Amino acid sequence: MSRLFISAAHKSSGKTTVSIGLCAALKNRGIKVQSFKKGPDYIDPYWLSQATSRNCYNLDFYTMERDEILSLLMNKSGDADTVLIEGNKGLYDGLDLDGSNSNAALATLTETPVILVLNARGMTRGIAPLILGYQAFDKNVSIKGVILNQLGGSRHESKLRKVIEHYTDVEVVGAIHTDKRFDIDERHLGLVPGHEDPFCDQKIKLLAEAVNDQVDLDAVLSIGNTAAQLKCPPSAAKTQPKTAAKDIKLGLVRCSAFGFYYPDDIEALQDAGAEIIEIDPCHEAHLPEIDALFIGGGFPETHMKELEANIKLRSAIKTAIDNGLPTYAECGGLMYLARSIKWDDDSREMVGCIDTDIIMEKRPQGRGYVQLQETGAGLWPMPASWKQDHIINAHEFHYSRFNKVGNDVQFAFDVKRGMGIDGKSDGYVYKNLLANYTHQRNTWNNPWAQRFIDFARNHKILNQQQH
Repeated sequence: MSRLFISAAHKSSGKTTVSIGLCAALKNRGIKVQSFKKGPDYIDPYWLSQATSRNCYNLDFYTMERDEILSLLMNKSGDADTVLIEGNKGLYDGLDLDGSNSNAALATLTETPVILVLNARGMTRGIAPLILGYQAFDKNVSIKGVILNQLGGSRHESKLRKVIEHYTDVEVVGAIHTDKRFDIDERHLGLVPGHEDPFCDQKIKLLAEAVNDQVDLDAVLSIGNTAAQLKCPPSAAKTQPKTAAKDIKLGLVRCSAFGFYYPDDIEALQDAGAEIIEIDPCHEAHLPEIDALFIGGGFPETHMKELEANIKLRSAIKTAIDNGLPTYAECGGLMYLARSIKWDDDSREMVGCIDTDIIMEKRPQGRGYVQLQETGAGLWPMPASWKQDHIINAHEFHYSRFNKVGNDVQFAFDVKRGMGIDGKSDGYVYKNLLANYTHQRNTWNNPWAQRFIDFARNHKILNQQQH
């Protein structure tokens, strides 16, 4: 199996659009491409999933152990011909000074050769020391090729190729001229999610055509074939999921307003015994018969009118939660369960289970990695192996905030790093509802999917005994 790591010198080099185009162009050749994305991200993986017709999975040093990364990489790539890992930010960017969680560290851990996407706008001879510096900075990183992006024309391309050939031993495998086909609209959280873009499939088709025309796919595949064969870490065997009988009907709120779900989290919920029943809050008036409800993140603020207009479903969800339906909500889901959302001069009513009004701000209110510690007021059963001071690593990215936090609110988590709801706490608890600004990731260190389904199952059994 070939493997490629697509990275860049810095953010906004065109790495994501090139990765999408590469995935789609290779797929068009009949190649099964399995994509991965470094770090916490929902939007780029959606585009990569659409380009490959396969789920894209996230590899993240902050929330995952190194053996866990290798295990996931191998488990999800078994039937693929080629693996493409897209980095985040620049090749050597990361949280720590030593680079232990950088893109370069992930490329080294997975023994994957790197192709750098370089935004060469306005550059000529200066491209050589850039490439040489990146090669010299960490000898463990195998930079095998570059794709030049944002070129001004054939003359510009010719100059760059001559410079790179003269001063470096790196192969130029692609030269992409400035091209409107590579424009994907952006929003305050990054690219507009593919499921919200009515021209998603058309854009992916155009990206595939552009890459096919301007990138040497045979050279790309040849680089991928130099990747070392991975060995499954011994610790992976003891953590293989045991699939339970599907005895919990889990309502999953999904539409263009709510699409932030990790595919392996959904798989973990199913392994724990969940039968997924999707609910569209913009168009469905009735709440199906369910044992639990999960409302993930998204952009409810851009769909406020439709969400408010669906009074029947909002009322049904409020009644169900008031009556004790086990519910978990993250970020956008939390916003939907509040009394209202106010964005600029517009305010719209929402479900009303969370006793606050949500205010959208111009700047991020919480952004980046989070550390949570259980307060003891949480609802879900704590794993027996956890100590009281167990730390949950997760992430957040929200422009909204609570207008007011009540004095009598119970919180499931103390925030040790990050913002959460008020800088100190996260995990709003009401009846059997847990709602965070934090996005959790189901990992070896944080098996939240099993905990949630176990809680829902215990609640269901108790109800059956009482009736």
